[in-house]
Amino acid sequence: MKVNVDETKCQGHSRCYIIAPEIFEVDDYGYSHSKFTDDLPKDLEEKAKLACENCPEFAIEISE
Repeated sequence: MKVNVDETKCQGHSRCYIIAPEIFEVDDYGYSHSKFTDDLPKDLEEKAKLACENCPEFAIEISE
């Protein structure tokens, strides 16, 4: 599973970071970025899904 943040949609709410700081990092303005360019470790997949579900801007994209 891969996770990506669409930077054009992210509004800096940082909910993903609050839910899964192991996966996401935020810049000085609160905009999120994925720490992973490759597949996520299996133990973080559920947290990635939860973060995706909680993004008010639907900026998190998950692909299998």
